Amino acid sequence: MKLLAALLPLLVLLAVVPMALADGAGPPGTAPPAVHGVAPLPGDQQVPHRLLPPGAFDPDDGPSDVIYPQQHLTLRFNHAKHLSKTMQLTCKTCHAAAYASTKSSDSLIPKGDVCDTCHDTDHSNASAVKAGGDAMGQCGFCHLGYQPADGNRVAELQLPRANLLFDHKTHVDRNIGCAQCHGAVEQLELATRDQLPRMRGCFSCHQMPDAASRGQAKSACDTCHLRGDRGTVIKTIYASGALYPPRWLHNAAHTPDFIERHKWIAADDSAFCANCHKEDFCTDCHDGRVRPRSVLPSDYLNMHAIDARTGGVGSEKCQSCHREQSFCLDCHLRVGVAESSPPNAKDSARFHPPKSIWSDPPRRPGHHSFEAERNLNACVSCHTERDCVVCHGALGVGGGFDPHKTGFLGGCATQFRRNPRPCFVCHEPSDGALAQCR
Repeated sequence: MKLLAALLPLLVLLAVVPMALADGAGPPGTAPPAVHGVAPLPGDQQVPHRLLPPGAFDPDDGPSDVIYPQQHLTLRFNHAKHLSKTMQLTCKTCHAAAYASTKSSDSLIPKGDVCDTCHDTDHSNASAVKAGGDAMGQCGFCHLGYQPADGNRVAELQLPRANLLFDHKTHVDRNIGCAQCHGAVEQLELATRDQLPRMRGCFSCHQMPDAASRGQAKSACDTCHLRGDRGTVIKTIYASGALYPPRWLHNAAHTPDFIERHKWIAADDSAFCANCHKEDFCTDCHDGRVRPRSVLPSDYLNMHAIDARTGGVGSEKCQSCHREQSFCLDCHLRVGVAESSPPNAKDSARFHPPKSIWSDPPRRPGHHSFEAERNLNACVSCHTERDCVVCHGALGVGGGFDPHKTGFLGGCATQFRRNPRPCFVCHEPSDGALAQCR
C-alpha cells in the first residue's frame, strides 16, 4: 500500500501529460490524447496570419533572427486556457513586471511564485522547490524533460535579450495593448518567437504623418536600434548575425543586385542610408580608394578602351574613380601601350593618327599640339612629362620647340619668382636663357 501511495502522483501525472508516455498510445483503436501547451496550437498547427503580431507577412518568416536571437523554450504553457473567461486572468497577472519595464534586457517571464497560487507549489526557495500535491503541481507538468534522477534540476530556459531599445512602460502608459505588439496570444497556447513584434507593425505608430498623432514615436532608426560603437550609426553586427534593411523598407534590401540599385535609394533619401553608414563608407568607393570588382563586368579589361575613348561622359565616368597618372598610366606602362614603356614593348603608335599628321610640320587639324591644348588630360593618361621634353625641351630634338606664347618674356620674371620648377623641366639652372626671367 505504501508503494502504491508513492507511485500514485506519478501515475496521475502520466495520465494528465501524455507526452511523458513512451509511445503516446491509448486504448486499442483510439487516437492518442492531444497534448496542450507545447506548441502555439494543438498538433503544432500553423498559426493563422490573423493571430500573428501586426506587420507580419502572409506567409510569414517570423521576426528578425538578428534582433531576436533564437530561443530554447523548456516550459509547457497554455495561454488560451489561462486567459479564458473561466480563469479570468489577464496578461498583467503573470507579466506584471512588463508594465514597469524600461529596458529590453529586463526579465519579464513570470517567477515561480506567480504559479504557486494555483498550482499548490512552493518556489520561495529556488534551490529547494516543493512540488504540489496533484498532477498539475508536479515539476514535470510544466518543465519539459524533467527527470527527478537529475537532482530535481529543470532544463534551462534560454531567452536571449533582444538587440533592441524598448520601453514597455512608455507604451503601456499610452494605452497600447499587448496585442498591438504581440498579436492574439490569448487564442494561442505556447507563445513562441513568432509572437514577437515586427518592425512593419511598429511603423503603424512610428511613421504617422501627423506629428500630433505620432508624438514621441519617432521613426529614426536609433529610436529602437542600438547605436554603433562610436555612437554615430546603428549597430549592424551581432553574434546572431548581420543586420540589413528589409526589402519592404525603401526597397533597400542588400541583395546581390543592391550595388546597382543603391544609387537610386541613396539619391532619394541619403539620410536613410546615413542611419547605418558613415560618409567615408561611400567615399571609399566613390573616390577610388576601394575598387569593388562587382562594379564593372568581369571582361571589362578588354572593353574599357571603348568607354575611355568615347570622351565626354565616358571619360568622366572613368575619372570618377580612377586617376590617369596613378591608375591608367601605371597599367599602360606595364603592358607596353605607353610612349614611356620599356624597350621592345608593344608599339603604342596605333593610338594616334599617322606621324605625317600627328607630329610632322606644318601644324594643321589633327596635329597633336591642337589635341594637347584641347584636352591635356587625355595626353597625360599615357604620357609623362619627360615624353614632351624630348622634343619641346631647350635641348630637345632639333634644338627644341619653343612652347612659349608670344609676349612670354614680358611676364616670365613674375612666374619664375612664384614657381621656378616648370622652367627647370626644360632648362638647366645655369641656362643663360633663364637670365631674361630671373
